[in-house]
Amino acid sequence: MSQPPHPRNSLTLADTPNAVGLARLHTADVLSGWGVRFDTVETVQLLVSELATNAVRHPKEGEEESSLFSVRNVVQTFEFALEIIGHAVRVSVWDRDTRPPVLKEVGVEATGGRGIFIVAVASRRWGHYPARGRPGKVVWAEVDLVPASPVGEDERSRSPSRYPTTGPKKPWVARADPNMIGRVLVGLRSI
Repeated sequence: MSQPPHPRNSLTLADTPNAVGLARLHTADVLSGWGVRFDTVETVQLLVSELATNAVRHPKEGEEESSLFSVRNVVQTFEFALEIIGHAVRVSVWDRDTRPPVLKEVGVEATGGRGIFIVAVASRRWGHYPARGRPGKVVWAEVDLVPASPVGEDERSRSPSRYPTTGPKKPWVARADPNMIGRVLVGLRSI
């Protein structure tokens, strides 16, 4: 008897500053649709945000590093994927840079450089490997899936602002078509 395939979803976005927000929205939409708990969705959104920011901010080898708000003449893309593997959610981000991510110690006064540290702390495990069949690398991270259960009184008492006592128990998630938005952004950048 064959097993059903595990849920998987991928999205290609232009490496523009707004791609990070679109990736977070897409993550919430997909994982909520799969029935993943809200607290796990939030953690995966954090990982997506950090990994997507790195894909946007750090260009491929030989290019000049840029800020999230710099203007580039050529729009590149990156791809991220979400999948359920066993009892975990895995997020993978492919970009054209072949350099491996560096986990480094950053001082409290630093204004950046914490992305991979946050990924390492927030995930159960993470890593990277060279992309197959194309230039670049894939950085991935996994978060444990916690079985879905109704919100209990003990959870409400720990975080009353997150769990209202009345009204819907699932957060409202904006439904946007990230593929369409990405195509529009790529088209606008080429004008």
